[in-house]
Amino acid sequence: MASSSRKRPKTLSPHSSSSSPSSFSQYSIPEPSPGFFPSSISEFSRLIAVVTIAASVALFCNYLVTYFNQQPKPFCDSGVDVDFLSGVDNCEPCPSNGICNDGNLECEHGYRKQGNLCIEDRDINAAAMKISELVEVRLCEAYAQYLCSGIGTIWVQKDDLSTYIVEHRVMEDYGLDEHTYAHAKLRAMENIRKLMERRGYTSGPDEFKCPDSLVERYKPITCRIHQWVLDHALLLVPVCVVLVGSILILLKALRRHYLLTRAEEIYNKVCDLLEENALISRSIDGEGEPWVVASWLRDYLLSPRERKDPLLWRKVEELVQDDSRLDRYPKMVKGEAKIVWEWQVEGSLSSSGKRKKTEESTLRSSRLKNSTSNEQSFRFKAGEPLNC
Repeated sequence: MASSSRKRPKTLSPHSSSSSPSSFSQYSIPEPSPGFFPSSISEFSRLIAVVTIAASVALFCNYLVTYFNQQPKPFCDSGVDVDFLSGVDNCEPCPSNGICNDGNLECEHGYRKQGNLCIEDRDINAAAMKISELVEVRLCEAYAQYLCSGIGTIWVQKDDLSTYIVEHRVMEDYGLDEHTYAHAKLRAMENIRKLMERRGYTSGPDEFKCPDSLVERYKPITCRIHQWVLDHALLLVPVCVVLVGSILILLKALRRHYLLTRAEEIYNKVCDLLEENALISRSIDGEGEPWVVASWLRDYLLSPRERKDPLLWRKVEELVQDDSRLDRYPKMVKGEAKIVWEWQVEGSLSSSGKRKKTEESTLRSSRLKNSTSNEQSFRFKAGEPLNC
C-alpha cells in the first residue's frame, strides 16, 4: 500500500527544457569578437580609406552605367522660341545653321554635322573663297586699267561675272557637284556684295565695281609712278630744275679741272722736248734745227681722241704763250707756213740733267757712225789679200 501510495516522478518534456539558460544562449545574437572594431588610430584610418575607395568605385560605376544607358535628347523643332526652350529639359535646342524636325538635326547646305553642331564645309568654303578672289581680280584689274589708260570697264554686270566664273572651272577643280557648287557660288556672291560697290536697276541685273580703296593694289608700278608725278608736278618741276642745274655746274667744273690738269701735263712735256731739242741742236755744231713745229708736237703728244677736242690744245697754247722761255714765230717749212716753237733759255735749272742725257745720246750717235764707217772700210778691204 505504501509503495502504491508513492507518486512516480514526472518526466520533463522537451519544451520544458527551453526555459533553461543554455537554450536561451543558443537562440540569442552572437557577440562580436574583441578584435572586430579598430583598437587604434592607424586601424581606424585604414578603415576610413577602404570605405572611401569603395564608395568612389561604386559612384564611378554608377555614373558609367547611367551615361551609357541614357538616351540622347531629341532636338527641338526649329520654329520653337528660344525663351520657351530655356525652361524645357526634354529636348536640345536646334544649333545655328541647322534644321531640326521631329527631334532630328540636318545641317544647311555648306555645313556638316559634328556632334550637336553644324560647322562649315571646308570644300565649299574654299570654293567660295576662290570665286570671291576671281571676281575681285576681274573687277579691280578692269577698273585699274581704266584709271591708268582710260581703256576698260568700271561697272561689270552680274551675268558677266557668272560667265567669268564658269570659264575658270572652279567646280571641276574642287570636285563639287552642281548643288554644292551653287551653294558655294551663292556664298561667294554674298561676300562680293559686302566687299564690292553695287548698284541695281529695276529693268536690269545688278552691276558691281571695285572700291577705290582696293583698286590701288592692282595698279601697275608704271601707272603708280605716272600718277604720283602728275600729283606732285608743282613740286617736282623746281626740284628737277635745281637738280639738273647742279649736275651741269658740277660736270662743267670737272671738265675745267680735267682740261687744266691735262694741259699742264702736256705743257711740261712740251717744255722738256723743246729744251732737249735746243741742247741737241747746239751740241752738234748747229747742224740741227732748234725749233719744232707746233702741230707736230700736238700730234705727237695728244691721243686721237684728245685731238678732237680743240679746247685742250688751246689751253696748252695759252700756257706756252705766257712762258717767256719759249718763242713762237711763223716759219716756212717745206713751202708751207707753220708756227714753230723754240726754247730760248740757256742753262736752265733742269738743263744739267737734260744736257747729260743729250751728251749720252750724241755719244751713242757718234759711236753708231764710227761703227758704220768701220764696217764699210772692212768690206772694201775684204777683197785684198791679207799680209801675214
